[in-house]
Amino acid sequence: MQKEDKNKEKEIKKLVIARLDALPSNISISVGSEGHFNKTELIKQINNDTEIGRKMIEIELAYLRKLKEGIFHASGNSNN
Repeated sequence: MQKEDKNKEKEIKKLVIARLDALPSNISISVGSEGHFNKTELIKQINNDTEIGRKMIEIELAYLRKLKEGIFHASGNSNN
């Protein structure tokens, strides 16, 4: 993996961890058939580069892409 790709991956991990860290401590997230995880467990999974951690990154990135598309789509339809 190239240095630029590693830096990008590190930044993405930091972003996902920051988003998870902002959640209340009592929140539990279901990751498919893998079970329910609290934010501390998910952050640990991401830091340890496990399958669940990678899945969580994939889910967060998909969410952010859809959010971006929705915002730009909505602003493109505005009559303001």
